[in-house]
Amino acid sequence: MEITTAHGPARVEIDEAADPRFLLVLTHGSAGGVEAPDLLAVREAVTPIGGVVARVLQPFRLRGARAPGSPVKQDEAWTELVAEIRRHRPGLPLVQGGRSNGARVACRTAVGVGAEAVVALAFPLHPPGKPDRSRVGELRAAGVEVLAVSGERDPFGVPEATDASRLVVLPGEGHDLNRDPARVGEAVARWLGERTPGPGR
Repeated sequence: MEITTAHGPARVEIDEAADPRFLLVLTHGSAGGVEAPDLLAVREAVTPIGGVVARVLQPFRLRGARAPGSPVKQDEAWTELVAEIRRHRPGLPLVQGGRSNGARVACRTAVGVGAEAVVALAFPLHPPGKPDRSRVGELRAAGVEVLAVSGERDPFGVPEATDASRLVVLPGEGHDLNRDPARVGEAVARWLGERTPGPGR
């Protein structure tokens, strides 16, 4: 499905659940796409527990850019995208998330789009080697419950346990979370399944 926003078109791939209980909208990082191993693993783990999974290729990536540009424009486009996806799946509780830059977008817009929770994969706390340029405020200010999943070797930093509702740090993983993506999917499905009330119940 293609959705046109004020900042260009985006592409959405939706995987249905046999017994839909919630909608999970996911997106990619700055230079990646919706085929990232961790995003696919989350899809595989979440659809059996009732998650309708929408993977969004944002406008900047669809036009070939490797950098998202203005956070304001990115958030505006994301808000439009989520509203349109929800129009096609009315009544389902919304969870949104993404990896790296996508996790930042999900945190910044969670309250505005009416999300119940955020899944933040490889949240980039700071540029590599520059811990003084912290983005932890975005994670802490999401305004909803946040699951943060990071690799222990992530050069972009690893959140503290107090920065999110739940923190999962995967041994041996880096920023790409691609050594054993199934662990990422399992962590997300377990958390969504445990939330009461909310998705997975």
